[in-house]
Amino acid sequence: MFTGITQYLAVIEEIKKPTPSNNRNSETIGDKGNHHTEISLRLPETKNIKIGDSVSINGVCLTVAALRNTRATFQIIDETINKTNFIDLRKGDRVNIERSLMIGERLEGHFVLGHIDGIGQIKKIEKGEQGSRIKIRIANKKLLPLIAQKGSIAIDGVSLTVVSVKNRTVEIALIPHTLENTTFGLKKVGDAVNVEVDILSRYLSNIYQFSGNNKKNSKIY
Repeated sequence: MFTGITQYLAVIEEIKKPTPSNNRNSETIGDKGNHHTEISLRLPETKNIKIGDSVSINGVCLTVAALRNTRATFQIIDETINKTNFIDLRKGDRVNIERSLMIGERLEGHFVLGHIDGIGQIKKIEKGEQGSRIKIRIANKKLLPLIAQKGSIAIDGVSLTVVSVKNRTVEIALIPHTLENTTFGLKKVGDAVNVEVDILSRYLSNIYQFSGNNKKNSKIY
């Protein structure tokens, strides 16, 4: 479990995609295959990380599969690649990194599981000295009832507050600190982002779905 507070940015150093032809190296992970993909990047505090630990990368909860000095390797199955913006991930890209939550720490954001609900596409970016706004179109319209104005949402693993929800577009305000310390400062119109709705809305939707005559409503999975 995470809080949605990005600790630092890391650069993807290597992407390996095994294929039947034994061509194990690839610059992009968009191609489908029968084996898992591996990505490697450097984590500055690896002395406190061990194999098996959970790390949020762009909001996706991944497990450390290998460690070598400060370089960590993660394994990703095709299901994760195809349902997140990892399908567009390339060597050299920067990603948001957050270690899992420790009991006793302050909860600065909100509870984030690292389980992506869907993809959004950036439709508009308005940058200003006092803050910026970003508009994101949600691909799966069934997620919209689970996104509330003034509620919490995780975009690429960053805990944010929803300004408004109109049609299939979610508007979010960003302070300069967020732009400087997350990948939002690098985003451009058209980019895909990972979306995770608030955990409370997930469970409320599930309860509502299976109660009374509402079994056909609010189903997102």
